[in-house]
Amino acid sequence: MNSLRINLDRLESFLTQMATIGATSKGGCNRQALTDLDRRGRDLFITWCKKIGGHARLDELGNLFVRFAGKDNGLDPIFLGSHLDTQPTGGKYDGVYGVLAALEVMYTLKENGITLAHPIDLAVWCNEEGARFSPAMAGSGVFSGQLEKQAIYHAKDLQGVSYYDALVSSQQLGELPCVAFPFFASLELHIEQGPILESTNTSIGIVTGVQGMNWYEITLEGKSVHAGPTPMHMRQDPVLGFAKLTQDIYSRVTDYGDQARVTIGTIQTEPSSPNTVPENVTFTLDLRHPDQTTLQFMSDEILSLCKTYQADLTTYVRTLWLSPAVQFSQQCIDAIQSATEQLEIDAQPIVSGAGHDSVYLSKVGPTGMIFIPCKDGLSHNEEEHAYPQWIQDGANVLLHSLLHLTTRGSQL
Repeated sequence: MNSLRINLDRLESFLTQMATIGATSKGGCNRQALTDLDRRGRDLFITWCKKIGGHARLDELGNLFVRFAGKDNGLDPIFLGSHLDTQPTGGKYDGVYGVLAALEVMYTLKENGITLAHPIDLAVWCNEEGARFSPAMAGSGVFSGQLEKQAIYHAKDLQGVSYYDALVSSQQLGELPCVAFPFFASLELHIEQGPILESTNTSIGIVTGVQGMNWYEITLEGKSVHAGPTPMHMRQDPVLGFAKLTQDIYSRVTDYGDQARVTIGTIQTEPSSPNTVPENVTFTLDLRHPDQTTLQFMSDEILSLCKTYQADLTTYVRTLWLSPAVQFSQQCIDAIQSATEQLEIDAQPIVSGAGHDSVYLSKVGPTGMIFIPCKDGLSHNEEEHAYPQWIQDGANVLLHSLLHLTTRGSQL
């Protein structure tokens, strides 16, 4: 099976046809979770799966599993897949490539008369993006026991529609309990969503883990006064404190090395008036690092800095989200490494800077990820693009990683 390769033309056809559902004017996709467009995309995917013997089933969070029989259906299945939902101005590859490349792998095996020892589940996880319902990765989060089903059911979109009602209206409410069942391994193929692989001219990223992410909301409270009569030296201006504080935050984070990340994504003043010194400045703080211990030290230092920065301001800190650093399965990493060596495709270890369904899956079973480059590192963008050679290399690595996993599994 060393000469086995996927059919690039067929895979590109899958991608092109899927991209017509929710196509945007700038060449991207708007196919948000549990909408009619999302259902249409899933229906098209199921149609393709059924042509080669796939059996589809839905769970009660809208996660879609398509089972392909193995030689021994008593063995635990192997997951291949990602997600089909997109951002409102998303691209054609984020998540979608991982699902359709997994489909192409099954087509390649089928046309070559190959049935693997383990059954295969092509997984389409629900609401990965979190663009319509918060939090993101809801389906895999509940599946893995990290999120609570009823809390997700009650989450509402901007129009006040609940997740549960959207499940019903989009015909994605399944009967299968959303509880983790044993699986032998899980592989997710994805665009990198960053610039590292392209900048190093590397075809494949062997993902060793995912950065830990700590999200906070910081409020600096001063005193609201009229902008004209109040001298600068007599103000308790939280905006001035914020301006000075951010410089120190960025400086401190650089001390933790190139793998450290800090982002201030939202900034809001209250009251927001042109001629009034605000009483409050509230901003979000996103801190990331692949090493959990380092992330905690960095977070503690930055939060301490915020709390004590300026004596005439009061600081309030609210924790929004804590996602510990993840290390992926060595079993899966080794299989991906073996595949790249066999195919003579250049590869490098890489840590994911973004969250993925694989973060939650790694809590309940052996999990691995494969990255391909994306042009200019663009993602969550209608101009998101991957070249045919990258698409082909990634799908072939996925195929042979699967073969390595099943070969090793049959020997255990």
